[in-house]
Amino acid sequence: MKAVLLSLCQETMIVDISHEVPRWGIREGSYILSCCHKYFPKNTVHLVVIDPGVGTSRRGIVIRSRNYTFVGPDNGVLIPAAQEDGIINIYSIENKDLFLEKVSPTFHGRDIFAPVAARIACGMSPSIVGPEINDPVIPSFSEPVVDKKERVIHCEVMFIDDFGNVATNITSDLLKSIGVDYGSKLKISYGEEEITVSLLPSFGHVEEGEILALINSCNRLELAVNKGNAAGLLKLRVGDRLSVEVIR
Repeated sequence: MKAVLLSLCQETMIVDISHEVPRWGIREGSYILSCCHKYFPKNTVHLVVIDPGVGTSRRGIVIRSRNYTFVGPDNGVLIPAAQEDGIINIYSIENKDLFLEKVSPTFHGRDIFAPVAARIACGMSPSIVGPEINDPVIPSFSEPVVDKKERVIHCEVMFIDDFGNVATNITSDLLKSIGVDYGSKLKISYGEEEITVSLLPSFGHVEEGEILALINSCNRLELAVNKGNAAGLLKLRVGDRLSVEVIR
């Protein structure tokens, strides 16, 4: 893919955001993109290829947002980051003149997405790729469900890092919308399990081995254990659904 990018847009600067996305990890990739995209310069083209549906009828898309362009498969991986920046247009990638001459059904990243991203990076209008659409795949993890009356947010586990910290798709603004602040007690429910934790600024605000909730560096609610592994202790996995309720 990098060879194609450089061949078609030699002046481009290529930055790898992550090499730690698990195979087929649409949630994890989407989470990392949401965390990182905003720190890149305006007009950056974000090329994201987490594509378990490669070679099927799934579409490729280009999203133009207020500050960036996102290129990748239409499987939901691009949507949260693009929504956060403000979506302006979404285009279906259909212009075969932009593809490499031979397209492998198992490597659209190299043969379709990279050529499209390179040409946009070198000044091509995103509208050239194909028709505008208004029905992209919206993933279940795009937006948590908020019940302000009951002060409950229903969310999903998006990412678990090497320390076992469990990141959700709840932003600090959503927590504030139901009256949560540092020191608040939260009831976390999942499956048949329930735990009560406090929202605190960082790991060291509890004793070693204790569970807490915090707002992580991606501005998402995270469950953690001071010098421990929250995912292992709580038996949580990416994709698990949680309910977060304010107790006080």
